[in-house]
Order: sequence, then structure tokens, then C-alpha cells
Amino acid sequence: MQIKEILTKGQKQEASDIFIIPGSRVCLKKNGEIFTVSEEVVMPADSEELIRQIYKIARRDIQGLLLSGDDDFSFSMQGTGRFRCNAYRQRNSLAAVIRIVAFGLPDSEKMHIPQEVMDLVQIKNGMILVTGPAGSGKSTTLACLINRINQEKNGHIITIEDPIEFIHSHGKSLVSQREIDHDTQSYAAALRAALRQTPNVILLGEMRDVETIQIAMTAVETGQLLLSTLHTVGAAKTIDRIVDAFPDHQQTQARVQISMLLKAVVSQQLLPTIDGGLEPVFEIMIVNPAIQNMIREGKSFQMDNVIYTGTSAGMRTMDSDILRLYKEGRITKDTAMSYAVNPVALEKKL
Repeated sequence: MQIKEILTKGQKQEASDIFIIPGSRVCLKKNGEIFTVSEEVVMPADSEELIRQIYKIARRDIQGLLLSGDDDFSFSMQGTGRFRCNAYRQRNSLAAVIRIVAFGLPDSEKMHIPQEVMDLVQIKNGMILVTGPAGSGKSTTLACLINRINQEKNGHIITIEDPIEFIHSHGKSLVSQREIDHDTQSYAAALRAALRQTPNVILLGEMRDVETIQIAMTAVETGQLLLSTLHTVGAAKTIDRIVDAFPDHQQTQARVQISMLLKAVVSQQLLPTIDGGLEPVFEIMIVNPAIQNMIREGKSFQMDNVIYTGTSAGMRTMDSDILRLYKEGRITKDTAMSYAVNPVALEKKL
């Protein structure tokens, strides 16, 4: 089986990921389930050949993978779609996991992204964080937000990603998309440069370390709107993760800065549904004076109460959205309990 055939099959079957791992058949992942799509077991020589074919399509030098042991990049195949590949060495052989990203931009309605999330594009400056575990749809949500801004606002949008997943054409705004390693050395270097590129909106693929967080805060303080991600579930854990990245003696000042700069946190998860699909659930926190005080005072554990009572302001808790899906008959009770932030409280409501 050639790599083009595998990529086409994955695209046609609407899979989310393709697995090429020696000792197993080629596998696809769809709606959270992994299944085989080839008859023959992939041997080490086969996987290396398939991965070399990927590098040829991507016009990328495989030496980086052979030297470092892992490589993350994106590529396109005409007439099929875009793909994000993570190639790596395991047990002295080469393997790869390929994320399928369809051509074009996602539709927020088809992706079941709430209007309250899409309304965040009205924020002119500050920091908006989209959080959740890997594979929860953060990139899709951010792509929808950037696309909406591009359609409605005049300005300069800069995206800094590793790698680029969704391609944005120029709309009402000009769009510059930069990929780590290809177009710039690091998130921190690209962020510093962005401050001299007259941006109105910056999309930062991930806030990986304290240096990146500090530069991001500087960008926001100069009047930009910055969107980024963290691998956390829930607004409270997101605040704590950012603060904990700083040394102890800087954490008090960090809390003050975050309270002034943060505008909203959107946290999301993908839940398996009864009909075999996946459905997103969201927690939305809009930073108001009460939330600001809690951030400054280190009382993030009290935020859930403010979010719960802030539905009129566009807020919602993760568990209330999970409860909504359960009441609609979309998920089982076991699924609801497995993904709940506060299982004890949710069980009483169930």
C-alpha cells in the first residue's frame, strides 16, 4: 500500500488520524475508535518507506527525524487535504501518526461551537485562551474565531503555529501565517518579531513556557488581541497553570497581570455519543470584576460559582453542558460521569 492510497482512504472514511506503526496493520481513528484498514502487517522497512514517501510529498528533509528521533510538520496532498504528521523513532524503527485536516476552514455551526464562543471576536484587545486535552478540537475552535475576525474586521492577523493546520486567505484583514522551524525559530522569537509587525490579532499556537507567556503578556499590554491554547480542563486549572509557570517570587505579580489582561477562557472536551459520534462540550468564563479579584487573590477555586451564576453574561460550566447533552439523550450516564469536572455534584443532578 502506497502512502497516497492510505491518505486518500483516511480522508474518504472521515477519520481523524492515521497510524503507521511497525508490527501492526495501518490503522485509522474515527469517533475515538481505532480500526485496521490494511491486510498486511507493517514491517520496519515498510514503515520507513511510507514515511520517506510522506517526506517526499512534504518536500522536507528526513535527516531531522533521523537525527532527533521525532519530527512534527504539516503538508498538503492535492485533491485530498491537509495533514499534520508526527514522525518518530520507536524500538529502532520509524513510525508516524498523521492528523487529517480537511481543505477549507471549519464551519462553527457544523462543529457545534456555541454562539457565546463566537461572540468573543467582538473583544478588541486582551487575552482569550482556548483550553482542553489533546484532540479536543482547540485548533478547530481557534480557526473558526480567526476566520470570523478575518471576515468582519479590518486589520493584520498573525498566526504562529507548530505546525500550521488551517490555511487562512486574506479577507477583510491581512493574514500572515508563520510556522515554527520553517518561518521562525521559536514561539518566543516569532512573538518578539510580531510586536514590530503591526498586528491587531495574534494567534499563538501554544503557551509552552514562561518566556513565551511573558512575551505574550507584553504583546497584550501593547493593545493586541491574543488567542492561545493550554492543555488544561477548566478555567481555574488554566489560571493555576499559567501562574505556576512563573518562579515563586514572580507569582503575585503574574496574578495581577493576568487579572488585567485575561478576557475569557474557553475550555472544551469531545464526548462520545450514543450514536457513535463525538460531540463537544464547553465551559465559558468571561472575566468580570469578581473573576479579576479571585485571580489576584489566588482564589481560582471559587470561579465555578461565578461561572454558574453568569449564564446571562454568556458563561457556562463544563458540567452544565455535559448535563445538557445527557438530557438531550446524546450521551450515556457513564460518559457524563467520566468527563465531569465535579462528578459528585453532577451525579446528584443526573
